[in-house]
Amino acid sequence: MHVIRGLHNLTAAHRGCVATIGNFDGVHRGHQAILQQCREHSARLNVPLTVVVFEPQPREFFAGEQAPPRLTRLREKVRLLRDHGAEQVLCLPFNDALRSLTGREFIDQVLIDGLGVKHLVVGDDFRFGCDRRGDFNLLETVGLVEGFGVEHTRTFKVDDERVSSTRVRTLLASGNFEVAARLLGRPYSLHGRVVRDQQLGRTIGVPTANLPLLPQPLTLRGVFAVVAELANGQRYPAVANVGFRPTVGSKRPTLEVHLLEFSGDLYGQRLTVYPCARLRGEVKFDDFDALKTQIEHDQARARRYFATAGTGCMNALPLASAPLGRETASSDFSSADNAADANDG
Repeated sequence: MHVIRGLHNLTAAHRGCVATIGNFDGVHRGHQAILQQCREHSARLNVPLTVVVFEPQPREFFAGEQAPPRLTRLREKVRLLRDHGAEQVLCLPFNDALRSLTGREFIDQVLIDGLGVKHLVVGDDFRFGCDRRGDFNLLETVGLVEGFGVEHTRTFKVDDERVSSTRVRTLLASGNFEVAARLLGRPYSLHGRVVRDQQLGRTIGVPTANLPLLPQPLTLRGVFAVVAELANGQRYPAVANVGFRPTVGSKRPTLEVHLLEFSGDLYGQRLTVYPCARLRGEVKFDDFDALKTQIEHDQARARRYFATAGTGCMNALPLASAPLGRETASSDFSSADNAADANDG
């Protein structure tokens, strides 16, 4: 897997590929269907599969804090793209220089001169360029002249509803982790490295592993029963708070995890956290005694959840091990919302 940051880092070795463009936020099963479509052409043409993504994502550039929360950080997105067949990821900085390109300039600089694309897969309502004249028709027209094929993406549906990043976000926000896992093709998870913090949890008998989150809108917020996975693969039932810890007055979002059946030093270790059940929202308490009492209630509820799930943490995870209702993959990709979500996340 090659990660190329910016057009200036493209070399002759990166040229000649099948490409697709989008944010691929979450790399859900709809995205996986697009990658499978690309892999078919990659095998046919015997060229690598390249995914073009943007950092920051276009909605984040234009809307800032009003942009939808991310499902995956760039690091995790790259890993998931690799797992689903991408051989190259071209990460373009979305800035004033990029947004000022016309549609034709984008095609010339990125697809032709940059990647030497042999075949392109995008949504048929994909729009690009500062003049908004970059569209599927322009790509087809230029492709005929320059010698690369263009086709629109397949839509992946579950129960006659398209799988999208927006749909996954809605499910996660409502605490429906089971259906979200089915649409993602895996349990939703948060990742990070444990850092030293104020260590206030120890003063009330609840030591926590603290993982700083990016200062971006949060997909989840509140208190959850979770499964915590250490770098060595061991998993433990846990309770986690995702948010700003209002009682403490934190200004940065944090993932704070208390492992129920663990004692030891986790500082510096990478941790993967799988939310399983939402327990409550974030609350600002008057004092630490009230907070401690609530934490005890949260722990009791989490223990009941894991006891109901059966033996072993794997039984508690919302797994994507079986199809969910009717599933279809088609090339009918007609609505503007579909195109926006496929190419924007």
